[in-house]
Amino acid sequence: MATPSAPRIIVGITGASGALYGVQLLQRLREVGAHTHLVATPAGILNVHHELGLDRAGLEALASESHSPGDIGACIASGSHRTQAMVVAPCTMKTLAALAHGFGDNLLTRAADVTLKERRRLILMVRETPFNLAHLRNMTAVTEMGGVIFPPLPAFYHRPQTIEALVADTVERVMEMLGVAEAQPQRWTGL
Repeated sequence: MATPSAPRIIVGITGASGALYGVQLLQRLREVGAHTHLVATPAGILNVHHELGLDRAGLEALASESHSPGDIGACIASGSHRTQAMVVAPCTMKTLAALAHGFGDNLLTRAADVTLKERRRLILMVRETPFNLAHLRNMTAVTEMGGVIFPPLPAFYHRPQTIEALVADTVERVMEMLGVAEAQPQRWTGL
């Protein structure tokens, strides 16, 4: 259970491949006692089911609170609701484009827009490659607004033995960027 001083993090899950990043992030944030708000798009729910065999109820059970993408009146749609940060894991190019152009047509993009306007940390784990010029320009626009573009590119120097271990290292790096004290990313110690 989250304490009043626990990190308050919004986690968005969209339809890009890589649902395991969002699911492992929710699991890890729960382990450290963070209070999480989940917004998963319909395509995100489909992808979580396709890639991980997890249904909507199973996904929502990983979060402290879950919100429908159509609930534009949810607490996280307002800057007066205090959260520390937001992560979209994975993030589609459609969601990136909406954020780059201030198009908050659902709760996920509205919450991300609020995160940017309130100068809170926004991390987008963009997952569709190769990038075209529109993608790169949208990444630049979001970066100029204060967002962090964080493609979940794996690190191999610590020799992960499983996909889960590979994803876990990226999740720990994201948690560190969120300011979660309990984050434990692998560190390069040299040869």
